[in-house]
Amino acid sequence: MKFAICNEIFNGKPIHEVFEYAKNVGYDAVEIAPFTINESVELISSVERKKIRSSAEKHNISISGIHWLLVKPPGLHITHSDPSIRNKTSQYLTRLVDFCADIGGQFMVLGSPKQRNIPEDSTINDATARAIEVLSEPVKQAEKRGVVICLEPLGPSETNFINTAAEAIAFVKKFNSESFKIILDVKAMCTENKPIPQIIKESWPWFAYFHANDSNLKGPGFGNVDFYPIAKALKDVGYNGFVSVEVFKFEDGFETIANKSIQYLKKVFAA
Repeated sequence: MKFAICNEIFNGKPIHEVFEYAKNVGYDAVEIAPFTINESVELISSVERKKIRSSAEKHNISISGIHWLLVKPPGLHITHSDPSIRNKTSQYLTRLVDFCADIGGQFMVLGSPKQRNIPEDSTINDATARAIEVLSEPVKQAEKRGVVICLEPLGPSETNFINTAAEAIAFVKKFNSESFKIILDVKAMCTENKPIPQIIKESWPWFAYFHANDSNLKGPGFGNVDFYPIAKALKDVGYNGFVSVEVFKFEDGFETIANKSIQYLKKVFAA
């Protein structure tokens, strides 16, 4: 298994310092939130993209991909009733595909719950049709650039559009593309009415990426979620991709989060 960590955990540290620290404590890759580099990915020049890629290579660490895709710039929305907003969102996601490929990443985690919520004036069918429209060009670009867009099911407290792994799989199946899969996230799976190992087994081979965190919004090993059966289920289905640490509460500090998480994951997956 390959272990990654998300860069926003590092409290604004320059990306080259994130690469160095992550490598030194045992991670194989870093997952990047584009807004930590620039509010708009369109403002990240080709020169800067090459520097990011070169820096990762220099520190002998991979860039697994990108996430938090639509949190910035403002005004993006996948299921909005306004066609101009949907068009803008589709174009921006396509540019994100290029950014991911340019820096050497392979996976894009499409969560962005607020930017996909079903508008009050719309139905689930409206939202589904609009999301298909918005994602059509980004998926085609992902196929061209060797990137996999991973749709993230998220709990009902976060969004009202695609809450379970089964719903996410049903959606991505409409595209019939190897460049459009789902991601499984432990915190999100905790909101489903099935055991996490069962979700993992039922979701294979439709997931291409995995987020490791706890229902308390902290890192793996920081809460009550037992990762031993999770690790076993991932190994049982034959998953050998990235297990990426993503947290939402940073008060423990990046050193503690990064170190405790990787130590716990390596212990769990070695069992």
